[in-house]
Amino acid sequence: MSTEENKAIVRRFFEEGPSKGNLSAADELLSPDFTIHVPLPSSPGVEGINEVITACRAAFEHLNVTVEDMIAEGNTVAARFTARGIHKGSFMDLPATGKPITMTGIEIFRIKDGKIIELWGEANLLGLMQQLGIIPAVR
Repeated sequence: MSTEENKAIVRRFFEEGPSKGNLSAADELLSPDFTIHVPLPSSPGVEGINEVITACRAAFEHLNVTVEDMIAEGNTVAARFTARGIHKGSFMDLPATGKPITMTGIEIFRIKDGKIIELWGEANLLGLMQQLGIIPAVR
């Protein structure tokens, strides 16, 4: 597949999964051998990414994830994203605060045979905790 086709797969992942909560898209977009590496508790494989998406959408009302930049080479796509929502539910055992959030992150995807086979993710959880008032902001 071309790098543009790989980028389209990743863009659709963000649009269907985190932004819309369409877990059935995982069957189309993710390989059965999918592996997830993210800083949130989750089961392995497709079940794990569905857990992460479900937990984030339950915690953050109106969650929307915008892809800011994408870079692709071969079968690898890197995406810088911004997630926005309102903290209306428990997140990592933190009770809802009702505060709006903006969190940035970067995810690196490996594509094989037109499906995402691996995802490595890093998110600015420190910044998120500061926005929620859990950790004081540095001034």
